[in-house]
Amino acid sequence: MCGIFAYLNYLTPKSRHEVLDLLVNGLKRLEYRGYDSTGVAIDSSENKDIVMVKRCGKVKVLEDAIAEHFSGHEFDAPVMTHVGIAHTRWATHGVPCETNSHPQRSDEGNSFVVVHNGIVTNYKDVKTFLEKRGYVFESDTDTEVIAKLVHHLWKKHPGYSFRELVEQVIQQLEGAFAIAIKSKHFPGECVASRRGSPLLVGIKTKTRLSTDHIPILYGKDDKSPQTCEKEHRPHGQTRDLSVLPRNESTSEFMPLEGKEVEYFFASDASAVIEHTNRVIYLEDDDVAAVRDGALSIHRLKKCLDDPHAREITTLKMEIQQIMKGNYAYFMLKEIFEQPESVVNTMRGRVRFDTKTVVLGGIKDFIPEIKRCRRLMLIGCGTSYHSAVATRQLLEELTELPVMVELASDFLDRNTPIFRDDVCFFISQSGETADSLMALRYCKQRGALIVGITNTVGSSICRESHCGVHINAGPEIGVASTKAYTSQFISLVMFALVMSEDRLSLQQRRLEIIQALFKLPDQIRLVLKLDNQVQELAKDLYHHKSLLIMGRGYNFATCLEGALKVKELTYMHSEGIMAGELKHGPLALIDDRMPVMMIVLRDPVYVKCINALQQVTSRKGCPIIVCEEGDEETKSFSSRSLEIPRTVDCLQGILTVIPMQLLSYHIAVLRGCDVDCPRNLAKSVTVE
Repeated sequence: MCGIFAYLNYLTPKSRHEVLDLLVNGLKRLEYRGYDSTGVAIDSSENKDIVMVKRCGKVKVLEDAIAEHFSGHEFDAPVMTHVGIAHTRWATHGVPCETNSHPQRSDEGNSFVVVHNGIVTNYKDVKTFLEKRGYVFESDTDTEVIAKLVHHLWKKHPGYSFRELVEQVIQQLEGAFAIAIKSKHFPGECVASRRGSPLLVGIKTKTRLSTDHIPILYGKDDKSPQTCEKEHRPHGQTRDLSVLPRNESTSEFMPLEGKEVEYFFASDASAVIEHTNRVIYLEDDDVAAVRDGALSIHRLKKCLDDPHAREITTLKMEIQQIMKGNYAYFMLKEIFEQPESVVNTMRGRVRFDTKTVVLGGIKDFIPEIKRCRRLMLIGCGTSYHSAVATRQLLEELTELPVMVELASDFLDRNTPIFRDDVCFFISQSGETADSLMALRYCKQRGALIVGITNTVGSSICRESHCGVHINAGPEIGVASTKAYTSQFISLVMFALVMSEDRLSLQQRRLEIIQALFKLPDQIRLVLKLDNQVQELAKDLYHHKSLLIMGRGYNFATCLEGALKVKELTYMHSEGIMAGELKHGPLALIDDRMPVMMIVLRDPVYVKCINALQQVTSRKGCPIIVCEEGDEETKSFSSRSLEIPRTVDCLQGILTVIPMQLLSYHIAVLRGCDVDCPRNLAKSVTVE
């Protein structure tokens, strides 16, 4: 949930002011990952000491504090080599406050400072171990044990390198984490590692790199170092760490060509793209260390399927994609980008001239998928709703049982999984903790894993057997919008691929492909309803609740619309299956309860009209979403939104956009922070 950003310049003159600017701008790019509190740590200009500035609140608060704290001219002097680390937090352990903000330190002298994303599940055991050895903790975080454990090992093993100390520490940690550490005892060095949380290394050099790969280094015997904390012992007891084995490497450092180099450690590529497009995505238990300007990547344990090197990836993201432009909020920008984002999702895949669909990422696995027992669509939040939205079409075109599961509930039930199951894991970030845990659960049981993600290099992307990259482009707003419609289309394209050899379904497939061709223009028409939606928002924003009803292909829109209202406006909202109206929800209807109903000319139209009449007969005055020119449906209410007509299975893409706009406008009218709703973060990397 948190955002890590670290910067190291080697033989590249930078003043500390420039370093601070880089760190703060990096945090601004990562603020969607958490915004309870922020902090930075850099070297003092007077000695080797580390200076930390931490604040409760958003990055702007930290930026103002930095301007006040570093006002002297000594911070304008260029420094040839320097390391700075920064963090924006989404609180898990301890309330948001300066003491609990990162970086966390090892002692009052700031010998070791660490920034951390994730949760250390055994931190209480480690904390007890350290307290018995005289360490006093000042925060409520799990992160502080990391800094203090490094310090403890440094005192016990003064001959160890910085990287070796960190390797020993992460072997004692359980849970999911990404960390970056700096130390005044190892100036000019930075060590980072990850396990279950995203972390990448950006590389910027003035000369072209001599290789596109960084070799992986192991211990001399290629064996895992002893884990020392995992022996059979009573819970909470910890063995003394004074005799740990040393994981010496066969080659200490693998220098990159060119002496002048800059490194960026970040939780997300959006933080480094304005500086470099050359990045390395770290794998679980990688330890990346920079010393004397050279990067090395070490592994604690050699696995049979380990590659010999980490590839340096060239990002295709553009800086303009992560800028707001003329829009007031990223969310509004991303809503209005949907005509282009759906085209990007279909580009090169849906061939409108030949009426065919090709998904290169799963092409080789289609025969195996067709032989499967069932399809399982697994996700959280908005990604789960995209699965609900396409389930009916998948059942129709594949003629396979389709199960839609919330990842957290799926794990809680220990759901039976079989070798002939195909499990789709849907996640915008590709790092969603519950989905990732469910993926590993299914993979261990032999199921075929298909990833549907928006982030190249993400954990779900790498751990899937095959998958579809939705190509929606960077999504910064916490409330997902364009990723939802692109996930929707990706699953529709999969259904079309699965049915390409079924003669009885060819007319249906042709109808859907023709509708996909018209979809971008129809989305533009729906976006023209923005002013009407804004007027409706003025009538709704002072209410405490909003009900959204529909059925069939539009039930997912009700769920997604209600989620957006809850996320952004802090109003209570509920998506209701119109067929369930008489089984309880009808008791809520009166002349004061705001209701939206989606009533389109599809196979469930008559049933939706029945539900609409039940609402109006109880003095309800619903806002109706209907098709253009449908005067009969509009006659049931004085307030309506008209959308273009399309094939039934794609209606959900057009009907969800007014819901996105409505939640946005209500949030603005209520004075809410649209891009950064309270208590939430974009990438949910903790369970």
